[in-house]
Amino acid sequence: MKKIIPIIVILILVVGGGAFYGGMKYGQSKGPSRQAPQNLSPEQRQQFLQGGTQRAGAGFLSGEVIAKDEQSLTLKMPDGGSKIVFFSDSTQISKTTEGSIGDIEVGKQIMVSGSQNSDGSYTAKTIQLSPRVIQPEK
Repeated sequence: MKKIIPIIVILILVVGGGAFYGGMKYGQSKGPSRQAPQNLSPEQRQQFLQGGTQRAGAGFLSGEVIAKDEQSLTLKMPDGGSKIVFFSDSTQISKTTEGSIGDIEVGKQIMVSGSQNSDGSYTAKTIQLSPRVIQPEK
């Protein structure tokens, strides 16, 4: 009986250590999109802030306004593509102070929160005017 107890303790430690190691490796395999922004590298953080980590249907976009009319605007995305965003009178427009649709101009950086439509465009719930993000030199 005295020989069995140390064997059981060692077995529990080995199984527990293996489970911990496996869990850590699984967490690392999920990539930076699961990490809090403060845990990202400077390059990953810049991509996160620019909307580069967006997922289809996630509801967040960030980019430069390249066109605007009375019902929609077009964003140039960090990857070079573009997205159409529809807005209405109920869309909240904000900046450091209260904003309006008139504050959105071609060439300005914005962040959009809303829902993706079946055609790939977005309907904005909120639009946040953002300062221009300076690209790091590569």
